[in-house]
Amino acid sequence: MNYTNSFRNLLATTAVLLSAQAISSSCSNSTLTPEGMDPFSTQLDTVPAGKAYAVLAGGCFWCTEAIYVEMKGVDHVESGYTGGQIKNPAYREVCSGRTGHAEGVRITFDPSVVSYQELLEVFWRTHDPTTLNRQGADVGTQYRSAIFPQNEEQERVARASLAAAEEAELWDAPIVTSIEPAAPFYVAEEYHQEYYARNPEQGYCVAVVGPKVKKFKALFADKLKTE
Repeated sequence: MNYTNSFRNLLATTAVLLSAQAISSSCSNSTLTPEGMDPFSTQLDTVPAGKAYAVLAGGCFWCTEAIYVEMKGVDHVESGYTGGQIKNPAYREVCSGRTGHAEGVRITFDPSVVSYQELLEVFWRTHDPTTLNRQGADVGTQYRSAIFPQNEEQERVARASLAAAEEAELWDAPIVTSIEPAAPFYVAEEYHQEYYARNPEQGYCVAVVGPKVKKFKALFADKLKTE
C-alpha cells in the first residue's frame, strides 16, 4: 500500500475520538498490568528537562535505533532490554528467550519538535507488526513487536495509533503488537550502541538494517534531520 497523508489524518482523528472507556477496555493487545499496580511506577531514570522518553520494540534493536537516529526531533537513541523478569540482563541471557525481555530502544525526543504520535507513525511502517515474536529470520519473544508507554498520555496515544493502523489496513495481516507496562530499561552492551553507524558493511547490516533505513527515508523524507 502506498503511503499517503490519509493515515496521518486517521491517527489524529482516532486520537481525538478514543474514549476513556475504550482505553481501559480489555482486548487481545491489552496492557499486561497486575491488578492494583501503577503501570508507570517502574521507570529507572529521570527524563531530561524539556524532553520525553519513548520505548519501542520492533525486532532487532540495531534496526530500530538506526531508523530513529535519523528522525528530526530525536536527541538520542539507546539500544537495550525491557519488559522482562530479571535485573540487568546480558545479551546472551536475553537471546535465550527465557528472561522475557524484548530488544528495544529508548528514544529521547523533544516534544516541541516531534510528537509521540509521529514516532509511532514511523514505528508501524518500518517493521512488520503482524508476525508474532518474529522479525524476518529473528525468532523469539525477544524480537516481539511491543510498545511500552511511559505515562498515561502515551498509553492513550498508543492505543489510538494502534486502532488507526488497524483501520488503515497498513498490512495485509492483523497487527499483533502488544502494549505493555512501562518497565525498567537496561541499556545494552556498548558494542550494540550505534551498531549500524559503526558497522555499515557487516552482513546483517547490509541485508536487513540498511534496507529498513532506506525505506524510512523514502517514506518519511519530511521527518529527516537536516545537516
